Amino acid sequence: MISTPRSGCPVNRALEVLGDRWTLIILRDIAAYGRRGFRELLNANDEGISAPVLSRRLTDLTEAGLLTKVESSRGKQGRYSLTELGIRTVPVMVELARFGAVFDPQAAGQLPSFLQQGGDFASRLDELRQEHLGEDAPASAG
Repeated sequence: MISTPRSGCPVNRALEVLGDRWTLIILRDIAAYGRRGFRELLNANDEGISAPVLSRRLTDLTEAGLLTKVESSRGKQGRYSLTELGIRTVPVMVELARFGAVFDPQAAGQLPSFLQQGGDFASRLDELRQEHLGEDAPASAG
């Protein structure tokens, strides 16, 4: 992730944060599949991310404010949660998934269930807010 913007363009800035090869894959695994532990993210990832790269990206995403990490007791893994900023990446992923399904129709069968058949993902955003931010977390405006 690039901490000092190359320009003031919001598209550029979004790509500096999200444009890394693994960032959206990790966020997808957390948001769409509920994978929140390091080993889950490593072992259930179809794209084959390596442990050192996953570790670095999780640190980057935490430092950028897209994830938080709750440490567990000794011998237990910590769990990652999306922040509100992380949840706001879901619509971006939805549109990328829809594009990917049009670009490669064979990939359409791999869409998360809440996206299949033109599904509305707004309720999924509310579920993510409950799961990751707590039951009383208000849905944010726009």
